[in-house]
Amino acid sequence: MSETPDRFNTRRIDGEVDLRTTWEAHAGQWIAWAREPGHDSYWRFHRDAFLEIVPEPGRRTLDLGCGEGRLTRHLRSIGHTVVGIDGSATAVAAAKAEEPAVAVAVADAAALPFADDSFDLVLAFMSLQDVDDLHGSVQEAARVLQPEGRLCVAIVHPLNSAGEFETFEPDSRFVIAGSYLDPSIYEDDLLRDGMEMVFTSAHRPLGDYTSGLFDAGFVIDRLAEPTQPLEARAPERRERWHRVPLFLHIRAVKLPQSSSR
Repeated sequence: MSETPDRFNTRRIDGEVDLRTTWEAHAGQWIAWAREPGHDSYWRFHRDAFLEIVPEPGRRTLDLGCGEGRLTRHLRSIGHTVVGIDGSATAVAAAKAEEPAVAVAVADAAALPFADDSFDLVLAFMSLQDVDDLHGSVQEAARVLQPEGRLCVAIVHPLNSAGEFETFEPDSRFVIAGSYLDPSIYEDDLLRDGMEMVFTSAHRPLGDYTSGLFDAGFVIDRLAEPTQPLEARAPERRERWHRVPLFLHIRAVKLPQSSSR
């Protein structure tokens, strides 16, 4: 697999965008992209880096924004009693077809079909930048978590989503052309090794995520800013992503006084 894509175009989108509808429109592309072994960062390093902040399997785990189910299946294989939800009916159907024993369902992250305090762990791996209602989704994660349950989040790092490198060269400048502080919608159009994918996501500053967690009754107990490890990069591309974080990992604890009212 090549590190440098054959096509990589990023554009900012003006006006309102329904992210759930957009991801459903590209679900077929995503299923192929996500299931190609070694194709993206999930396989090469990101899943394992994220699992470093994930507690051991407990009573019940929710995979919030499970997509076609690759993380859900892995969680089950390492001992989690896991349920996955996603807003894309196409992705959920693919997850069910791939492993019928895994429980997955179509649902809105901001209106979860589960009882209060019904999970001790919620994972949102690369999904919160793709939800339409961030604060509603975090509030719902808090509602379905038992007191002192954990929410583990991986997102595109807000610095990353605010700007871009000018070139693929190791010493390329990283430029934020607009405002880091203003939320926006952006689209990455990629072609790599013959596979196409359009990622449409929301850029939100870090404060939007932390205020959402605080308002929902969480306290952050771990935060990491992973980038590509050296062994996951071609030698000539090492320095570019050694200077700017790719992702943001957050683990938060639901405070006891935040139990459902």
